[in-house]
Amino acid sequence: MSEAPASMRLDKWLWAARFYKTRALAVDEINLGRVRIGGQPVKPARDVKVGDLLSIRIGTLAREVSVLGLSHQRGPAPQAQALYAETPASITAREAAAEARRLAPEPAAAIVQGRPTKQDRRRLVDWERWSASLDEDDPG
Repeated sequence: MSEAPASMRLDKWLWAARFYKTRALAVDEINLGRVRIGGQPVKPARDVKVGDLLSIRIGTLAREVSVLGLSHQRGPAPQAQALYAETPASITAREAAAEARRLAPEPAAAIVQGRPTKQDRRRLVDWERWSASLDEDDPG
């Protein structure tokens, strides 16, 4: 018969709540200052208790969650989502950021082919050389 723990390590909770795939990734992100408790930078071994307010930044996405439960095991996603609740301010900010990304996508995302190959570059140089010489010779 196991009781619910009163507190647990932050890195283990982030792993169990499925914010990070491994505890090692959670430790790295905590050490980089991307996870805060109550606005304060913390260490991976910091104890998390029910009711703590965490600020988590994953890439460009910033989330603010309140701890609702603790679990020493990583379970399925619905069970992990029951361990926290995202604050209403965080939800609106996340939705606004998603809408902004939808309306103004990253220009680099439109590039399909990437860098030109050596053959593409040669075609461009050859085309520019011939088109530039025709424009320069035009007396009009």
